Amino acid sequence: MMMAVVLAVSAVVSYLMGGLNGAIVASRLFHHEDIREKGSGNPGFTNYKRVYGNGLVTWLVLIFDVVKTMFVVSITAWVMWAYFDQWQFGAQFSGLCAMLGHCFPVWYRFKGGKAFMAGFATIWFVDWRMTLMAMALFLLVLFTLKYMSVASCTASLFCPIILPFLGVANIWVEILAIAGAALIILRHHENFAKLLRGEESKFSLKSKKAS
Repeated sequence: MMMAVVLAVSAVVSYLMGGLNGAIVASRLFHHEDIREKGSGNPGFTNYKRVYGNGLVTWLVLIFDVVKTMFVVSITAWVMWAYFDQWQFGAQFSGLCAMLGHCFPVWYRFKGGKAFMAGFATIWFVDWRMTLMAMALFLLVLFTLKYMSVASCTASLFCPIILPFLGVANIWVEILAIAGAALIILRHHENFAKLLRGEESKFSLKSKKAS
């Protein structure tokens, strides 16, 4: 009963916290615009960088999306470890709820981002070894093919594949990991359509503000 209460509270708090979007806040605060009406329309780091340039605020947007998720995931993981010895499950559960909040935020009429950074923040608490391998794969694909969408989805797909080999607390951790990866991949469906049409923009650390 107590675990159900903890998970219910975690689900609500993680969803609400995950729904806070740094790109939307920053675009409104610093540019008096809505990033969802600019560029690709996605309220995330890549689109914000493409529209507003490679400045400090752009990187703060990325940091915010990571930190907000780490905050709720770490608390849930700690509580689940302290009382039920289920920290891995708690981290994956809270992370998935935060990812759902980021994708479908009640704060912004359910129009949010693609949750890759939220997913990236989550897996640090699930298994750090998986995170290091996924991050290496992500960087390899990103700087080889130059497509953020392909790199994000490749790294996301890799996680639930490698996780069972590293060890999971129970089957639910793997199920939630699969759900998280599927969510990220599905949220990138428009990017894959653009890839097929040859319209997907390539990522560059030196990209300038769009004219």
